Amino acid sequence: MFEPTVVDDPSLSRPTYAEIDLGILTANYRAVEQAVGKARMLPVLKANAYGHGLVHVARHLETLGAAGLAVAFLEEGALLRRAGIRCPILVMGGIDGSQIPQFLRYDLTITASSVHKLREVNQAAEALGVVARVHLKVDTGMGRIGMRPETAPAMFEAGLQAKHVEVDGVYSHFATADRKDPEQTRLQLDVFRSCVSFYRSRGIPTPKLHIANSGAILQHSDSYLDLVRPGLLLFGLYPSEEVRRTIDVMPVLSWKSRVVFFKVQPAGYPVGYGAAWAPHEDTRIVTVPAGYGDGYFHSLSDRGAVLIGGRRRPIVGGVCMDQFMVDIGPGGEAYNGDEVVLIGSQGDASISAADVARWASTIPYEVLTNINTRVARRYVGPGTTS
Repeated sequence: MFEPTVVDDPSLSRPTYAEIDLGILTANYRAVEQAVGKARMLPVLKANAYGHGLVHVARHLETLGAAGLAVAFLEEGALLRRAGIRCPILVMGGIDGSQIPQFLRYDLTITASSVHKLREVNQAAEALGVVARVHLKVDTGMGRIGMRPETAPAMFEAGLQAKHVEVDGVYSHFATADRKDPEQTRLQLDVFRSCVSFYRSRGIPTPKLHIANSGAILQHSDSYLDLVRPGLLLFGLYPSEEVRRTIDVMPVLSWKSRVVFFKVQPAGYPVGYGAAWAPHEDTRIVTVPAGYGDGYFHSLSDRGAVLIGGRRRPIVGGVCMDQFMVDIGPGGEAYNGDEVVLIGSQGDASISAADVARWASTIPYEVLTNINTRVARRYVGPGTTS
């Protein structure tokens, strides 16, 4: 299946695209699902599903039986509803009060991170004659949004008093679950458990609880509560270099293009803006139609590499907005139309998003989410529909 992001006719697009293998996504989902046992899956699909295509990925995960989906913002949740997604959708970001009626219109689960926000939600729901579904957010050590532990009971109490609100869940977020040292994560989990004991102490049912992100799923099985929230892990990458890789997953996304120009570059003749690089001997250079306008970092200039003919070849000169150049060596062979792999495998060679992140001095999350809408997504594998 082909999902165009710029034009409706694939024949009008550049030969630069991201390939998303839904069969691998399924295998990763099942591997995580098996590992977490009785906990149910709440996949996190922020930032265009980590660059993989929000709507297509959401549709596929819904068919796999996910308990719900989590996104960052109202517009992401609304897009999924308009695309026909029916399962619960939790919006995890902070909310502006003026947006609350739209949350209710699209039947989205709202993150209430303070007593004030909870009351705003209750008032809006009362005005519309509906019951709002919310998850309460507790800040156990991330310092981002959510009630501090000492004031969380006031939010829980307000949730009990809000007649037009259903408190469906309570959650928090780990700051260091993907690190080797477990101390901070254990402290946060203890604080969270202590906070939510409020419900047991009142003799009332406890809402759904969740705190485990990808790092915690890999390293902290005691954090598997009612739900778990795999994000990057579902897409076949590990959230840090030091995290224990206790679940085998494979990358879902490959980023590919093709050679569009070939030339012999004389020794000393510069390549690219600034004329900062020139070969020491006659060499062969190819041009690839992708650049920082697509989200391929400018910082990969003279540092990154791609696969051509099953071998890693270095990027030379500056990465331009729409194209970059590759040195295939004095004896290298490549022809117009030959495949170029920016992320993925070719023959026995591979380049991972983690490799690109290291070359660009960033993290794999940014590499994937930086692949923007100029790059078409193509969906392959079992589960693909046309």
